[in-house]
Amino acid sequence: MKLTGAQIVWEALVREGVEVVFGIPGGQNLPIFDALAKYEYPLHFVLTRHEQGAAHMADGYARASGRVGVCMTTSGPGATNLVTGLATAYMDSSPVVAITGQVATTILGRDGFQEADVTGITMPVTKHNYLVTNINELPQIMAEAFYIAASGRPGPVLIDICRDVQAGQIDVVWPDKVDLPGYRPHVTAAPVEGIAAAARLINEAERPLIVVGQGVTISGAHAQLQDLAEKADIPVASSLLGLSAFPQSHPLALGMGGMHGEAFTNLALQNCDVLIAIGARLDDRLTGAFATFAPKAKIVHIDIDRAEVGKNLTIALPLVGDARLTLELLLPLVRPAQHTEWRAQIAAWRTDTDRRDILAQETTTLVPPYVIRQIYEQAAGSIVVSDVGQHQMWEAQYFPHERPRSHLTSGGLGTMGFALPAAIGASFARPDEEVWVVVGDGGFQMTMCELATVIQEERKIKIAIINNGYLGMVRQWQDIVYEKRYSASPLVNPDFAALAAAYGIAALRITERGAVADAISTARHTDGPFLLDFRVDPLAMVYPMVLPGKSNSDMLRRPLPEMMGGQEGK
Repeated sequence: MKLTGAQIVWEALVREGVEVVFGIPGGQNLPIFDALAKYEYPLHFVLTRHEQGAAHMADGYARASGRVGVCMTTSGPGATNLVTGLATAYMDSSPVVAITGQVATTILGRDGFQEADVTGITMPVTKHNYLVTNINELPQIMAEAFYIAASGRPGPVLIDICRDVQAGQIDVVWPDKVDLPGYRPHVTAAPVEGIAAAARLINEAERPLIVVGQGVTISGAHAQLQDLAEKADIPVASSLLGLSAFPQSHPLALGMGGMHGEAFTNLALQNCDVLIAIGARLDDRLTGAFATFAPKAKIVHIDIDRAEVGKNLTIALPLVGDARLTLELLLPLVRPAQHTEWRAQIAAWRTDTDRRDILAQETTTLVPPYVIRQIYEQAAGSIVVSDVGQHQMWEAQYFPHERPRSHLTSGGLGTMGFALPAAIGASFARPDEEVWVVVGDGGFQMTMCELATVIQEERKIKIAIINNGYLGMVRQWQDIVYEKRYSASPLVNPDFAALAAAYGIAALRITERGAVADAISTARHTDGPFLLDFRVDPLAMVYPMVLPGKSNSDMLRRPLPEMMGGQEGK
C-alpha cells in the first residue's frame, strides 16, 4: 500500500487508537493537515490558540484517561512553544506524543525559515525524541514513540518530521512489534526476596505509615493499596500528585504532606518507624530538608524507576518494580494488625490542626478555602484541574478526592497556565464527567486565550478564578521571608466576567460569602461553560508552610484562634 509520509502519520495514529489530537498547523506541517482534510481520518483535531495549550491539553487528556495524549505543531516557534508543556509532562510522568513539522532535509542545518533544533532543545524534557529524515523509518518510529511514551515510567516523546518526508511516498510495511535493545522498562514486580523483607519490616512496625504518589495511579494499584492499608491498619499520606490515589474519606487517609501539607500528616511522617513509599519520587516539596525527613523511619521505596530510588534519601529497602504487581505479592505476606496507639496519636495531632483551620474561625471575609470547600460541597466527585500557586494548595487541602484521576495538576514543574488547557484535554478524555478548573488570576492570564478553544469545541467546563490581585504564592513568600516587600507581585487584572462574555461564555463576579453557593449552583446547572470570578481576601495565607531547607518538623502554622486577635495570618 503506497502512502505519503503525511498519510503514514494519520494511519499510525489510528492504528494506535488515537481519538483526538491537539495543535496548530503551519508551513512545515501542511502536508499532514492536507492529508487529514483529503482522507477524512476517523479522529478529531482540536485547533488550539497556542502550542503550549496544545501540549497541556494532550497532557490533561493523558492524565484523565491513562492513554497517550497527542499534540501536533509546525516547526520553529510552533515546536519551541511546546517545550514548557513537554517539560510539565516529563516531570509528572505523563504519556504524550508530540509531532512537529521540520524544514526539508535539503535545507536542514542551514538556518532556514522557521528552522530550530527541536530534538536538541527538547532532549532534556522528553523521554525520547526523533528527527525523521528518511520516510522509510517513519512507520517504525511512530510505533516506537507510542510504546516508549506509555511503557515503564511514562513520559513525553517527540517526533520531528522533515517536510519532504511528509510529502514523500513509499510502499508501507507496518511493524508487527517494537524491539528496542537499549530500552528495557520495568514491567514486573520487584524481586521476591525484597518483597519478603518489606513484609517483615511492616509486620514488626509499631508506627507504620504509607506515603503514595502518582505512580499508584499510573500502575492502577488503588485496590491493592487500600487492601494493604486496611489489612495492616496503616495510615496513608500522599504527595500532591498522589491525592486521588486513595479515597480521602477513608478513616486511614491523612491527605497531603510536605511544604503545604496538613500539619498532622507531617507530624506522622516525622514520627513513623517504617515508611512505605509507593510510586512517589520523595522530592523536596514532600520531604523538606532531606537530612531531616522521617528521621525515625526505615524507608521502603517501591518505584518503577530505579533512578528515583535513593536519589534524595537513604532507603533501607529499595523495591524497583511495578507498584500494582509488587503490592499483589506483598499483600499475602503482611499480617493483619492494629495500631491503636499510633492512630490515636495521629488523631490528637489532627484535632490540633482542625482547631487552626481558617474555616473553623469566625470571619465574614471571602477567603479562598471557603470557596474551594463550597465547590466540593456541590461538585464532589468532579474532575478538578488546578493551576499552580496558593489556590493549588487550597484545592489540595479543601477538596477531598475519592476516585483515581480526579485530581490533575502540575506538580514537578509547577507550571502556571496548566489548568485551563489541561481541563480541555480532560474533558475529551472523560466527556460525561463534570470538569472544574481552579486557577489563580495570574496563571489564568497565561493561557486564557484557550477560552476560544472552549467555545469552538463546545466544552462544558466550569472555571473558578481565585482572584486576589496578586501572584499569590510569590506575595506570600514576600510576606514571610522578604518583610512584606511586594516586588512585582501585585496584578492589574481585566474584568474576567466581561472577558468571558466577549468569548460567549456565561460568567459571574462574586465578592461576598453569601453569594458563593448560589453562584456555584448556577454554574453547574448552566448547559455550557461557565466562569466564576471570586474576588477573595488578597492577603490570605496558605498554612502550614515549610520554608525551603527547613525540616517538616519546623512548620509555620496558623496560630490558634485565641492567639490571632481576629486577623487571619497574624
